[in-house]
Amino acid sequence: MNVFRILGDVSHLLAIIILLLKIHKSKSCAGISGKSQILFALVFTTRYLDLFTTFISLYNTVMKVIFLICAYITVYMIYVKFRKTFDSENDSFRLEFLLVPVTGLSFLENHSFTPLEILWTFSIYLESVAILPQLFMISKTGEAETITTHYLFFLGLYRALYIANWVWRYHTEKFYDQIAVVSGVVQTIFYCDFFYLYVTK
Repeated sequence: MNVFRILGDVSHLLAIIILLLKIHKSKSCAGISGKSQILFALVFTTRYLDLFTTFISLYNTVMKVIFLICAYITVYMIYVKFRKTFDSENDSFRLEFLLVPVTGLSFLENHSFTPLEILWTFSIYLESVAILPQLFMISKTGEAETITTHYLFFLGLYRALYIANWVWRYHTEKFYDQIAVVSGVVQTIFYCDFFYLYVTK
């Protein structure tokens, strides 16, 4: 495992912790898209089903479990604990516009036509667009709290570091996963406009 992968994981985890702390401290989920968080929970659930079938390393297992737990805690906080602060009116992105094409694509373009592989592929494609409801919500309201922008910054940084990880792995191992790389590049592109605003503001 190389430094880009570890830094990417840390950045991803930091983004989630920032979001959870924001909700917990303010006792509010204002400005946070519950729909994006549902999609991320679905991403982790479908990607980490191999927890029951394959052991890679202790690090890998612990990180998967942490991401799963954090994703479901976030959804719980938004839709149950602090639901009165949830801005459902502005969190209006229609998820079927993402789920239908992503599901179809995961059946058409995958590494092998097995249930776990199709679900893994689905999670990769879905992750590349899961942030769109959050970005849509920000564009609709025209504002984002500082803590929310930090969350988005670290998510974007995680994707950028993973691209560096793929470049490094190709250079050192000649390993290249077209599905993961193309989806990761697409996801990073979605963050580019946000990165510009983050730096300039």
